Amino acid sequence: MLTWLAELSHHFSPLNVFRYITFRAAGATATALAFVFFFGPTIIASLRIKQGKGQPIRSDGPQSHLSKKGTPTMGGLMIIAGLVVSTVLWANPKSAYVWIALFVTLGFGAIGFYDDYLKVTKQSHKGFSGRARLGGEAGIAMLAAYFMMCASASGPVSNVGDFIAALGAPFTAAAPATKLSAPFIHGWIVDLSWLFLPFAGFVIVGAGNSVNLTDGLDGLAIVPVMIASATFGIIAYLAGNDIFAHYLGINYVPGAGELTVMTGAMIGAGLGFLWFNAPPAQIFMGDTGSLALGGMLGAIAVAVKHEIVLAIVGGLFVMEALSVIVQVASFKMTGKRVFKMAPIHHHFEQLGWAEPQVVVRFWIIAFVLALIGLTTLKVR
Repeated sequence: MLTWLAELSHHFSPLNVFRYITFRAAGATATALAFVFFFGPTIIASLRIKQGKGQPIRSDGPQSHLSKKGTPTMGGLMIIAGLVVSTVLWANPKSAYVWIALFVTLGFGAIGFYDDYLKVTKQSHKGFSGRARLGGEAGIAMLAAYFMMCASASGPVSNVGDFIAALGAPFTAAAPATKLSAPFIHGWIVDLSWLFLPFAGFVIVGAGNSVNLTDGLDGLAIVPVMIASATFGIIAYLAGNDIFAHYLGINYVPGAGELTVMTGAMIGAGLGFLWFNAPPAQIFMGDTGSLALGGMLGAIAVAVKHEIVLAIVGGLFVMEALSVIVQVASFKMTGKRVFKMAPIHHHFEQLGWAEPQVVVRFWIIAFVLALIGLTTLKVR
């Protein structure tokens, strides 16, 4: 929205800074941080009053978690509000990719909110039907994937006007969005054609639920999400720049650079939330936040054509999800459990690690994986 100020730069030259993505990304970070800091205490107080007993704590989980009983949940509302307000304020509204990523974020957030609402009102760790939840997520994700196909086929500017005009146009297999490239391998590109829809849907839904499974300890999920957001902010900036993209040998995605502003807003909102979520947490993000943030990361990864890199950068989330899959599969097939408790962060708690140890060490893992993910930009 503030990008229109750049049009007045011929009257007042300093306004030209609003043309630069880096400046607006920094502004988005500061705005989201200030928003969450300012409104956070009010939101927490309101949720505490309305929820009463707060998020239900599983009786079969780590016994140390029983002390968290009564802590309000749905803190993701703080993050989403700061993220959306800041993104709308600082990002270029002509970029279709920003609106698509916001659509996924809000859609997944709504599903998570409903799930949290049921858990709080019923005081049960079970929300609504898993199939219904996955069906809703898949619908949102595949619709977003179709929108991305239209955006990539709408021309070099990828602005909202051209995007809307392209919605009714027949899809061509040559659409840039459907092309999948591999990290570390220069020139390897596969055109998925219509298979892009289920593939992108799987990436977005998988990212959302992986972050959701990671959110089990105070501060555990939010910092890796911020690290991944910073990483994809860099990737989006480079992929949205024709010169940098061709130099690095990555897919050039016109208009995707504006997603850097959104990742900046995510970092600011995440830092503000961490202030209240640091141990001992005053509030949990709940499914409202974890599903929304995971979905956002998945959508950005698909938009900038770095879906496989997301599995590297978000390797911590992948590890958490796989630990649950392995645990369930092993128990059903053999009657034995591989881990003492799943997701895997609880396994380490059962081994005697203190909660802050698990959290900080997982942060370190997330940071190292992000560095590895960034190396894929040049090692091709």
